[in-house]
Amino acid sequence: MDIVWQNSCLIVPSIITFDLCNLERQVQVIAETGLEAVHLDVIDGHFSPSVPLGIETIAQLRRKTELTFDVHVMATRHDYFIDALLEVGIQQLTFQIESEPHIDRMLNRIRSEGVRAGVALKPSTPLSTLEYVLERCDTVLLMLTNPGYARAPGETQVPYAERKILALREMIRQQGLDTAIGIDGRVSKETIRKFAPDTVDIFVAGSMCISRESPSTGLGELVALRRSLVPATPSGIAS
Repeated sequence: MDIVWQNSCLIVPSIITFDLCNLERQVQVIAETGLEAVHLDVIDGHFSPSVPLGIETIAQLRRKTELTFDVHVMATRHDYFIDALLEVGIQQLTFQIESEPHIDRMLNRIRSEGVRAGVALKPSTPLSTLEYVLERCDTVLLMLTNPGYARAPGETQVPYAERKILALREMIRQQGLDTAIGIDGRVSKETIRKFAPDTVDIFVAGSMCISRESPSTGLGELVALRRSLVPATPSGIAS
């Protein structure tokens, strides 16, 4: 498995926050700051009302950068997207648990290709849906806003976000698992300070932390924040 996932407080910028007309330069900017991964949303326009990136765009981007690709598929039917993405060469793939009829099979399909597999939950989806599949998940991604509506006027994190995060951490602890928790949706620097490094493992950073007009500033602040929260290794890089 990619060594990136062994790091604490992994901050993963969401590509849709950046200039989508100049993606090659945007991933270069991310890499130059020292962050190791980028988050890519694949949406079918049906499960959620947005289509930010196509498979071919991701395939071309894969050839332009060494960044770890963390892909989140939001679709009514996952098979086509997941099969195509596994051919691209990605490192982690999560899919929406609500629209997948064969959750265990899909997790096994992804993991059989040497890719980290996980499920994503909409804000109102109960954690009980994880009861029989949690041990098969490398990651569980909790959506703290409704998928596809993050930029909608007045859209904020759901009021029960913290309660759900803490409940999932306790569920993982009780089962003695090392499943990672990721969160996405209006994640701010304050959110990262609150839950890193012991409660949440992966933070998807978007418009609350990064400006499309000046992404380097926000990315630099995120790197500095991570270093302040996670002890440095002998090489001087946050672990």
